[in-house]
Amino acid sequence: MKNQNWLLLTYKVPSEPTTKRIALWRKIKGMGAIYLQSGVCLLPRTDEYLRRMKMLEHDIAEMGGHCVILQTLALDAAQEAKVIERFNADRDEQYAEFIGRCDDFDAEIAKEITKKKFTYAELEEEDTDLKKLQGWLEKINKLDFYGATRAAEAAQRLEQCQALLDSYARQVFEANDENN
Repeated sequence: MKNQNWLLLTYKVPSEPTTKRIALWRKIKGMGAIYLQSGVCLLPRTDEYLRRMKMLEHDIAEMGGHCVILQTLALDAAQEAKVIERFNADRDEQYAEFIGRCDDFDAEIAKEITKKKFTYAELEEEDTDLKKLQGWLEKINKLDFYGATRAAEAAQRLEQCQALLDSYARQVFEANDENN
């Protein structure tokens, strides 16, 4: 097995203002990093992530903090597997949340069908919601470095949402005599 190179970021920033600290945490999590402990995170080593970490280094310095960026390898295959497990667990959490939102999308369309609310305005709203789901899944997939287990289920749920919206759209068109 070829050893995976990672970028390790350790940082310490002032506790105030909290908003800056939270914004930094969100940026790092938004890149797909896992936290090994507070102020210590890991990402796969790519040129893009190296560049982004160097930009974070600048942000941290501007906050009055300090950081160190290292390139690292796992000690052995077992340690590497633990790290990959952590990445996959984080992605699976995101996929689970996404799947929950797909369930909400299904429930919303079912509610509109039950109320016989077949309007173009409602169809447009549901279409916008589907586009948000599509964008969200793309973001999660981009951060799924090691093939988390719930990726296929999330993709399947998105397809089901698309099919449900297509069915709802046909009902809207029929209710508005578009197909006659």
